[in-house]
Amino acid sequence: MTSYTTLLSELKDGVLQVTLNRPERLNAYNDTMEAELIDVFRSANADDAIRVLIVTGAGRGFCAGADLGARRDTFTSSKTADPAAYRDGGGQVSLEIFECHKPVIAAINGPAVGVGITMTLPMDIRIASERARMGFVFTRRGMVPEACSTFFLPRLVGLSQASEWIVTGRVFSAEEALRGRLVSQVVAHDELLPAAHALAREIVDNTAPVSVTLARHMLYRQLGASTPLEAHRLESKGIRTRGNSADAAEGIESFLEKRPARFPLQPSRAMPDYFPWWEREEF
Repeated sequence: MTSYTTLLSELKDGVLQVTLNRPERLNAYNDTMEAELIDVFRSANADDAIRVLIVTGAGRGFCAGADLGARRDTFTSSKTADPAAYRDGGGQVSLEIFECHKPVIAAINGPAVGVGITMTLPMDIRIASERARMGFVFTRRGMVPEACSTFFLPRLVGLSQASEWIVTGRVFSAEEALRGRLVSQVVAHDELLPAAHALAREIVDNTAPVSVTLARHMLYRQLGASTPLEAHRLESKGIRTRGNSADAAEGIESFLEKRPARFPLQPSRAMPDYFPWWEREEF
């Protein structure tokens, strides 16, 4: 695995655990972490040994948001860049996660504010420690939401809840995040990583990698569909191509023989010919 400055990465039995590793700064986000996160997710797409990613934080925090060590200059990069060319760095990370072909689990072990929480929104599943606290604090810093959060957050929790958290900028508990459906579980702190890895094992041990990749993209990319007919057309292509695949044959045989499935196909070389459909004008 690649050696990083702000991240730790460990691949074991199909699960890549990525740990934000600036504990002395509560894993505050900086330019180096941004570049390294982008590299992790791009690399994961090409590596069939990686089936699931888990993202967590070292020490007592998940991510305290942008590193404010530069004080008032922290957010001034956009003033010196070409306004037409400037792109939010957190948004570039979110887009890499969104485009990733592997499911991503956020194991939120402590404070997660600003980009520390918005980076988790395009991840598939969020699990929180009872010690976690979260906040979309942008309005309290004279900023606006970033990292594509105005796209993801309302789709995850609804517009009313998203508006309350965004416009107040307040920090809230893991239990409130659970009530608001931002996270799917809140567990005892010592049980957080075991719970995340147990969920990852459910995926690694029981599912077909190509089917998981397709399903991951189908879910989010259908949110903008205007009618269920669009979903029907897309699902029909999937049923036709997957139904004729070696994976489907193995799925049926393993079920009838009451044994674990051994799916042969991998996303790096066996995606159906219509993938990625969102980039094809003729689809």
